[in-house]
Order: sequence, then C-alpha cells, then structure tokens
Amino acid sequence: MTQVLVIVLALLIGVIAGLRGLTAPAVVSWGAFLGWIDVDGKWSEWVAHPITVTVLTIFLLVELVTDQLPKTPSRKTTPQFLTRLITGAFAGAVIGSAFFHTFTATGAGIVGAVLGTMAGAAARRFAAARSGQDRPGATLEDVVAVGGGFLTAFLVSLI
Repeated sequence: MTQVLVIVLALLIGVIAGLRGLTAPAVVSWGAFLGWIDVDGKWSEWVAHPITVTVLTIFLLVELVTDQLPKTPSRKTTPQFLTRLITGAFAGAVIGSAFFHTFTATGAGIVGAVLGTMAGAAARRFAAARSGQDRPGATLEDVVAVGGGFLTAFLVSLI
C-alpha cells in the first residue's frame, strides 16, 4: 500500500510541476527541510539543506513574477515543457526516495507533469476566455500550484 501512496503523491507533485515548473522542486525542498519528507541518509539529503531551500525558493518567486508577464512563452513550447518534465521527475524522485521507490516515483512525476501541463494550459485558456483577461487565471493557478504543492509535501509525512 505504501508504494501506491508514494506513486499517487509523486503523480500529484508532477501535476504541480506541470502548473509551475519550479514550484515542485521548491516545495519538496521545503518539505524535506521541515521534516515532512524523510531524506536523511539518502541521495536526496542535499535537498533539505538551507542553501538549497533558499535558492529554490528564489527561483519559485521569480517564476511566479515572470509568469504574469505578457511575453512569457507558452508552457507547451519545447523548453518550457521539458523543464516541467524534468522538475516533475526530480520532485517525484525526492518523494520516492523517502520510501526507497525512487524510480517508480520518478516516472509518476513525469506523467503528472504532462497531465498538469496540459490541464493547466486548458484551464488558463478557459479562464482567460471567460474573464477576458489572463491575470486572474494566472493568479489562481499560482495559488493552486503553491498551496497544492505544500499540501502534497505535507501528505508525504502522513504515510
């Protein structure tokens, strides 16, 4: 049962990466730092270091600002999409490493990133068409990504 839960949480963190590429690594880093994700003695132990948490948090904040800019490229362009796949895989792997399911969680993180990228693009397009502006949908997506990411990282501690 633990492996199924780990895969589900890795899939969820991958969805978060699909919404905001740098949010997933930042929240798993915070989760590890806060003790929600047990990375002690594992390859992912460096993720909990205060310097890693600080750098990834800065990246997250920069991404949240730049995503609001009108010239930001679509998340479905190759560089943006690949970034989301890589960060989803990484964040899933960190969650998986806490339970020695690194490789299956990596795959789940990738699948989640694909789902999050496509669903996030569709939801944002829908919100922009409905309101006539992109910013409300982008802000809502930011809240869902950061809040959902922290919730997912916290849920790891309950397994």
